[in-house]
Amino acid sequence: MTVLITAGELAEEMASAHPPLVLDVRWALTQPDGRAEFEAGHVPGAVYVDLETELSTHGEPTAGRHPLPSRERLEKAARAWGLNDGMRVVVMDGGPSFGASRAWWLLRHAGVDVRILDGGFPAWAELALPIEQGSAMPLAGHATLSWGHMPVITADEAGAYQGLLLDARAGERYRGEVEPMDPVAGHIPGAVNAPTTENSELDGRFKPAAALTARFAELTTDPGAIAVYCGSGVTAAHQIAAMEIAGITDVALYPGSWSAWSNMGRPVATGETP
Repeated sequence: MTVLITAGELAEEMASAHPPLVLDVRWALTQPDGRAEFEAGHVPGAVYVDLETELSTHGEPTAGRHPLPSRERLEKAARAWGLNDGMRVVVMDGGPSFGASRAWWLLRHAGVDVRILDGGFPAWAELALPIEQGSAMPLAGHATLSWGHMPVITADEAGAYQGLLLDARAGERYRGEVEPMDPVAGHIPGAVNAPTTENSELDGRFKPAAALTARFAELTTDPGAIAVYCGSGVTAAHQIAAMEIAGITDVALYPGSWSAWSNMGRPVATGETP
């Protein structure tokens, strides 16, 4: 299944008889509510999606900062976006595709045909394509979502993982030098650091497939047993998307990630070594 779509390809599909549903997930750790940016300018017909309330649920600290929503909760949100059965979806954000990748992973998990707009809204604007402002209430859809199409692992499974466990956070957080978000600094023992930011070009687009293939080939010779975590399960989805672009499929996500692990009193490693 294709992971990415370019702005030019999206424009062509939007002009077709059966355009995709475009979901705009403007989100950042420093600005989780991106509605103002969305209303200032977005792809015509796009629907704003709130990562914090629609692509996540909330629970105890041991569940992490962005626990996965239930199938029922996501289905309710998807219908409010206007999603119908059989409809193709394109997800996007303000450029780096972190929020978009969360939406991509979740919708893939729910059995939806979904692609990421490579480069996000800046890539669309760069081509001087039409831009819409404000927001509108879409007609309610009737999609019925399935579940479980993307592999996940639990904290227990992450702690005993026999394959390659990747930590997608910045190196200084992996090493335990700083921890701006969670109660304990460090990483899950045995995890290898592979920062998500190294998947992208400076303009926020994903690196070419050949470059990503070379990157991940340096980390493992067994692409059949890989799991990924990050701070709270959001940017790890970007890592999974990048690996799929590189031809590596069935990569598992630890949804709770470090935000859950660090609240459980589990073992912690620091420094450069796994």
